[in-house]
Parts: sequence; structure tokens; C-alpha cells
Amino acid sequence: MLSSVIAKRLVSGVCQAAWRPAAAGMVSVRGYRGDAPDDSRGDLIEIPLPPWDERANEATDIKRRRLLYESRKRGMLENCIILSLFAKRYLNTMTEKQLQQYDRLINEPSNDWDIYYWATETQPTPDVYQGEVMDLLKEFTKNRNQEQRLDAPSLEYLDKESQ
Repeated sequence: MLSSVIAKRLVSGVCQAAWRPAAAGMVSVRGYRGDAPDDSRGDLIEIPLPPWDERANEATDIKRRRLLYESRKRGMLENCIILSLFAKRYLNTMTEKQLQQYDRLINEPSNDWDIYYWATETQPTPDVYQGEVMDLLKEFTKNRNQEQRLDAPSLEYLDKESQ
């Protein structure tokens, strides 16, 4: 009897503590609503990132490798899959101008969701990111051939290209 009373108090206390913010004003209350594109984002906490700097004298082969890596290592799985498959298909044929556009697109915005919404045409793309590469990415994202895109590609194709 005594142990059940203690257990109820313990569970009750833990549940109540889970609903209290850790420090007043420090915790943002944000829940998934499923309709994020028209969310006012008034309660969103943005972590400032250092400004993006274009690497002017970077060798093209090094830039392609860096962009391939950055396409695979995203903050969210959806972009990891889309961008890594896109990079696998198009990165080796991009011109220097297209590489610069892609570099800016995947590295300048501070929020990965923005890139996802632009690529899926859920939100309009800002003019600064609109161009050949964004058009290619939007078309790629439509997946007209209905390919299964469930995971980032295996890295085995890198060994085949270097031979």
C-alpha cells in the first residue's frame, strides 16, 4: 500500500516536471502542427551561424568533394537524401558557375527547412537562390521517374569514378 502511494507521487512529480520549463523564458514551446509552411515562426529560436564566405581560390575537384560531403551531412534526413542523390547525379557535370550557385544554396541559409521548402516548391525561392541549380533541384525533387529515395546513396560510386 505504501509503495503504491510513493509510486503515484513519484510518477505525478515526474510528469509535472516534464511540463515545466527548465528556466523561465529559456525554453520555447513549439509543437509539430503539420502545416509548417504557413507557420508564423514567432516562437522559433534561431541559432545565429557565422556568415557564409565563398571560397574564391578553391580548386574545382576539391570544391566538388566538399559539396558532396556537405550534401550528405545535413541537419535533417530529408535534405540529406535529396541533396546527396542530387549531388551524385549532377555534381560532376556542373560548371564552375553552377558549383558556386550550389555552394551558396546549401551553405548560406541557416535553416535546412528553408532549402527543403524551396526544393519542394512549398514556399517561393528567394531571388538570390533562384537559378539553374535551383531549377535542376526542383525538377529532381519532383521525382518524375518515381525512384525509391529512402536513403543517401552508398559511397561505392566514388571508388568507381576514381578508377
